[in-house]
Amino acid sequence: MAKNKTVFSCTECGGQSPKWQGQCPHCNAWNTLTEAVAAPAAAGPRFQSWAANVTKVQKLSEVQTEETPRDPSGIDELDRVLGGGIVRGAVVLIGGDPGIGKSTLLLQALSQIGQNRKVLYVSGEESAQQIALRASRLALDTSSVDLLAEICIENILATLKREQPEVVVIDSIQTLYTEQVTSAPGSVSQVRECAAQLTRMAKQSGITVLLVGHVTKEGSLAGPRVLEHMVDTVLYFEGDSHSSYRMIRAIKNRFGAVNELGVFAMTDRGLKGVSNPSAIFLSSYRDDVAGSCVLVTQEGTRPLLVEIQALVDDCHGFQPKRLTVGLEQNRLAMLLAVLHRHGGVACFDQDVFLNAVGGVKINEPAADLAIILAMVSSLRNKALPEKLVVFGEVGLAGEVRPVTRGQERLKEAAKLGFTRAIVPSANKPRQEIEGLKVLAVDRLDQAVEYCRE
Repeated sequence: MAKNKTVFSCTECGGQSPKWQGQCPHCNAWNTLTEAVAAPAAAGPRFQSWAANVTKVQKLSEVQTEETPRDPSGIDELDRVLGGGIVRGAVVLIGGDPGIGKSTLLLQALSQIGQNRKVLYVSGEESAQQIALRASRLALDTSSVDLLAEICIENILATLKREQPEVVVIDSIQTLYTEQVTSAPGSVSQVRECAAQLTRMAKQSGITVLLVGHVTKEGSLAGPRVLEHMVDTVLYFEGDSHSSYRMIRAIKNRFGAVNELGVFAMTDRGLKGVSNPSAIFLSSYRDDVAGSCVLVTQEGTRPLLVEIQALVDDCHGFQPKRLTVGLEQNRLAMLLAVLHRHGGVACFDQDVFLNAVGGVKINEPAADLAIILAMVSSLRNKALPEKLVVFGEVGLAGEVRPVTRGQERLKEAAKLGFTRAIVPSANKPRQEIEGLKVLAVDRLDQAVEYCRE
């Protein structure tokens, strides 16, 4: 009996190597090679049949285009993240920590979509009784939702061909396996092959496929990174699972804008969309506390007001601590150097802690000015002027650079009752906004000097 040949596959990129190495030779990631049984090579006649079906080449200018139709999911915040609704034939991947609400949200969406379209829920992790108990607890109308408990991809594809649903949920992609691959479910080769077959089926038949994906300890999707390239849309759940609020961010969307953010509140009836998330992030905000500053950030097409908290304290060890929650830690080190050089405020002997209240993650550089003013306020133990909002990017030369959609940010702040704003000069509105006094600055020292008054 011939011995099975083993290969070592990378969990990040899916590349294969004949022997184990500490570093993947394809993507240069460390400690990502895992042992698996090599799949048997395809026979020669199979390749000959592929060669016979040659696709016709056509001019790009001759391709007929049309507007992509969208169907609402019945959940406004989910439609916002998807770019306006569900696209037929699209493959959507949803990732998040265990227990954060992935299955709950998709079951709610299917109960709404099922009123007008044929839907199917494929479960590989839970039994039919467990899903029925969840639907009963959420008081959902699931009379039009079909359920299939199966993990073999061949059986799933046969069921889809027979039932012809319009929307399918696969919960989750890591539990499926194909008989063509001998490795265990959840391995790199199994996840890649199952996702490829589902994607091929979705494009050929026009069925919308919603995949649930597990995440690793680092917060990235488990399995090969090629999984993110195969699908049309990738959504990530953000926020603390112990909090009652959940955020969904689109990091890839072939049919809409990326970095769009949807905000949900977890209730006893499931996830409910939050139409005004700024009010949630500022629900416990007090403008008489030192080290607190309100930032107007832009998440996709929606401006959000988020409180930035800073704590600057004397260092009691040999190395000052620099810790951030929801903000970039490397950018904090740069801002501290700029504050010392161009703002005249030294924090080399201070511990610095930063937090974006509400569990939201802020990646845009428009938060630079708010972070610096929050640190200055905490260092001096003096609160910033009341009803103040701040945004602006800070460069290494101490200049304050403009950000996108400054007018929309200021209008959102005025709508929520803020009366003062510190913005870059290029973002100063041409027409005054009622009830909002805008201070335009070109340099960092101008903003720091204003907060000293």
